[in-house]
Amino acid sequence: MKLLPLSAICVVLLAVAVDLAAQQHPSNPPNPTHASQAAEGKVTGNVEHGRYLVERVVMCFECHSPRDEDGNIIQERRFEGGPIPFRPPWPNDWAIRAPRNKGLPGYSEEQGIRLLTEGAIGRDGNQLRLPMPRFRMTRQDAADVVAYFKSME
Repeated sequence: MKLLPLSAICVVLLAVAVDLAAQQHPSNPPNPTHASQAAEGKVTGNVEHGRYLVERVVMCFECHSPRDEDGNIIQERRFEGGPIPFRPPWPNDWAIRAPRNKGLPGYSEEQGIRLLTEGAIGRDGNQLRLPMPRFRMTRQDAADVVAYFKSME
């Protein structure tokens, strides 16, 4: 039996917990910080801070990277997308494949920022399926993450 790394399991549990909390409180009040940041206009992303957030905090590679037959991430293909290596044991609409996020193909900078600030809203305006976490990043943190992914094009 192949076991998943503990970090991958933690990412899944976090995504499920955030989604369950959002379902229990669907009418969350608007975030005044988010509204004031949106009013401020365009932000410039910092690639190094984005790298820190992606690699050390959010750990996007856990889902968005293919794995070898032993369940280890294939390092040279990080962020190129791949099958999601876990599924919850209950009926669900869980995504079975994580898309490539290296370069954020198909996303403008503003669409990438929206995805990370408004709770996983895809470029088409629809909610992305779990296990994608429903991020509520600041505009600046989201711009930094987008800048990092775009730097990998």
